[in-house]
Amino acid sequence: MGKAREREQLNRILGEHLNIIHETLQALDQTADSSLNKVSWDEVVKMGEQVSKQATLVGMLWTGVAPEVKALEENMASYFNILQGFLLLSHGSTVGAGPTLSSYVNTSMKQVIDSSFVLWKESVSSYGSHSKEQQKRTIPQLVGAVWDACSALKKTPATNIMAIGRAVTQVAVPMKDVLREMKELKPSSSDSAEASDEVSVNEECEPHVGDNSDDGDMGNDLTPEEMKVAQCAIDVVSDMLVVLKELIRTVTLFKKEDPDGSSKYVDSLEKLLKLCQGIGIQIDELGACLYPPQEHPAIGTASEKISGMIDEMLVELDKLDVPRGSFVQACADSKRSLGQLGSELGNSTDTEVLAKIERLDLTS
Repeated sequence: MGKAREREQLNRILGEHLNIIHETLQALDQTADSSLNKVSWDEVVKMGEQVSKQATLVGMLWTGVAPEVKALEENMASYFNILQGFLLLSHGSTVGAGPTLSSYVNTSMKQVIDSSFVLWKESVSSYGSHSKEQQKRTIPQLVGAVWDACSALKKTPATNIMAIGRAVTQVAVPMKDVLREMKELKPSSSDSAEASDEVSVNEECEPHVGDNSDDGDMGNDLTPEEMKVAQCAIDVVSDMLVVLKELIRTVTLFKKEDPDGSSKYVDSLEKLLKLCQGIGIQIDELGACLYPPQEHPAIGTASEKISGMIDEMLVELDKLDVPRGSFVQACADSKRSLGQLGSELGNSTDTEVLAKIERLDLTS
């Protein structure tokens, strides 16, 4: 009965600590005011190391005999004092931060807080429990989760420039997947007269028994005209990946001139990122439209949008005081690829009806 009362007391104290952290989070919900002194991210990382050490102490309480309630209370008070300091420093690091950097900081900060909450809720609920084997397994795992969250702080972008660069890199990942899928498209085997004749002979000589072994592959087979469109689209995506690569390289040039990523550049960098993300969406749409029957109007619309966003990127980059020759050249190459795709779409419009007729299921 005594343990039950002590656990109830621990739950009440833990609830007070959790409420304080929640109230602080609500008060600091916005990016730090620009008039405040900016906190270096290194200070946040160091405070995170203190959280990690305190989590280790929590784990040590459970390595031997069950901890005393007083030891848990004292450890809890120390832990949440450090966690509160970590929270305040994290908020201070967002002075001058744009939406992208703020998002990275908040995500990393929340992982530390959430893993800490879970660790302490489990520690309190385990107090007085007879399942010692489960405690020996669960508590160390939760301590490890706090360690991982604190260690991840070292990989969190520390400036707007680093955050934008990483976000642009993330746009390129699904774009590479689209390119890989585009390259897997293949021409229809029926384009070969010899293959066509062989199929006709086989159909005459063999009864139809519902053999659908090739049906799954036929859906990805393209006519010669469609393959030309697909190849042009592949060139567009390949060139756009070069554009993103050159943009990341251009962005890194800011590190020497403006290591903190001041607000002088933030708005333009954020706009460039949004344009990259918009291009990524259109590239995905472009890839989806290449499967037969190809949707040429949608391909044309996606191409026009990509071209327009490239123009906007060039305008935005003009506002930044950095060398941009390689990026401009990459954009020019992409515009040329888009032009070739547009020309191929125009050339293939006369064959669209024929392609659809060829795909009609004559057995229906």
